[in-house]
Amino acid sequence: MSRPDPMIPGFTLDDIEASGARIRVARGGAGPPLLLLHGHPQNHATWCKVAPQLAESYSVIAPDLRGYGDSGKPPGGADHINYSKRAMAHDMIEVMSNLGFARFAVIGHDRGGRVAHRMALDHPDAISQIAVMDIVPTATAYARTDMEFARRYFWWFFFIQPYDLPERLIGADPEYFLRKHIEGQVKTPGATTEAMFQDYLRCYKDPATRHAICEDYRAAATIDLVHDAKDSHVRIAVSLLALWGAQGTVGALYDVLETWREKALDVRGTALDCGHSPQEERPKEFLAEVSAFLAQTAAF
Repeated sequence: MSRPDPMIPGFTLDDIEASGARIRVARGGAGPPLLLLHGHPQNHATWCKVAPQLAESYSVIAPDLRGYGDSGKPPGGADHINYSKRAMAHDMIEVMSNLGFARFAVIGHDRGGRVAHRMALDHPDAISQIAVMDIVPTATAYARTDMEFARRYFWWFFFIQPYDLPERLIGADPEYFLRKHIEGQVKTPGATTEAMFQDYLRCYKDPATRHAICEDYRAAATIDLVHDAKDSHVRIAVSLLALWGAQGTVGALYDVLETWREKALDVRGTALDCGHSPQEERPKEFLAEVSAFLAQTAAF
């Protein structure tokens, strides 16, 4: 039964059973379908500053990825296959199909952007437009890893250590780890409100969530790279928008648009004056860029 979402005004919450996991979904608005995919360490509440405005023009669907938030947390499986971006993307295809949407636009931040990338490769007929927030392709990041990237993004290498080393260490003080992590990435003081932080922390305190997060990153360093290598010749055909933080790691270390031009045929984008989370740090600018992109490239 639908119930009000305490984090996003005007949205309701439902649980949808996908074949691989139960997915918690927030939704609101009417119009062309728009899927919003959060990253780590957030859940769907990361969209609370922008989802109500987007819902004025779109049917907005904001799930918790499997393993995150209040969605199901299946075992990792052999080779961490159940947290491959392929499996997580398939969840989203099933969720959108369940809601009656065969083709839709998708915006993905951080891990959600990686799921969106995989969705565009595996299910090209389902994706009308794709936007990725503050990421470069996973395979690119690993292939170009250097000391500076490893220093700034240490958790990419910490989370992938064998079970249960990272799980146990984070579990010693989840609030400290989560707060330091967000403070290190979000460059706009107060952008992650205390209410948002407490909701992220509520989920992060669950040992199953912490394990799922590690499995997500373990998959990214193993099975996802296998899938990416097999599809290295494939280019996303629909329009792709890349936004990133001018004060963050991605913009400092990469020519972001060039990395995506290696993966997609039609790429555009720009930096925003923020850190890792444009939707939290610069919601007005985020909305302006995303709304213009969706309107200019609409193909429903």
